[in-house]
Amino acid sequence: MDSDDLIARLARDAKPVRRLAPPWMGALAWLAVAGLFMGGVVAVVGLRHDLEARLGLMSEQLNLVFAGATAVLAALGAFHLARPDGDARWAWVPVAPALGWIAGMGAGCIGEIWRGGLVMGTSFECARFIVGFGVPLTLSMLWMVRHAALTRPVEVAALAGLAASAMAALGLALVHHLDAAAMVLVWHGGSVALSVWVAKRWGTKALAAMGPRLTH
Repeated sequence: MDSDDLIARLARDAKPVRRLAPPWMGALAWLAVAGLFMGGVVAVVGLRHDLEARLGLMSEQLNLVFAGATAVLAALGAFHLARPDGDARWAWVPVAPALGWIAGMGAGCIGEIWRGGLVMGTSFECARFIVGFGVPLTLSMLWMVRHAALTRPVEVAALAGLAASAMAALGLALVHHLDAAAMVLVWHGGSVALSVWVAKRWGTKALAAMGPRLTH
């Protein structure tokens, strides 16, 4: 095909392409969706009875700040990497707050051991809340960055899972009573690792299914 034929075919068949929104706008839109979803859950379930007392603890405040920062920065990173010209270094931006978040839960664990009151056990209600928060938020993020199927699907899916897990932790802190730091570390730490792994393992296929198709 010579250049004249190519130009003629493009002029005849090419469809207008909508410019991608800036990454911060995409992240803000997803955070708004997440906030509305969490607000709906709180309206149905209600706030935990000791929320005011828990928010008065410095350790709880730090954990919430780190979880919130992880959610925001992971969402920003996902939308940046979803662009063909996105800087790959955005994949590392949420690592620091994520480590602070996990370290805060680990510190609570150590405190329980020091006081001789380490509590382990199972909480299927906690798992239900984590899944109930995390799955819809992960799917909504994957749908919003579905165009990344043609660029960096693995990295974007992993960041989407991390952002959703951090937001799920914030939502869980509002509605579910769970004092044992060891259980919090196991459930939250495990849910983060599982969400990121699942998003990385199957997120590529999900993005490919929702994303644009290449035609020949």
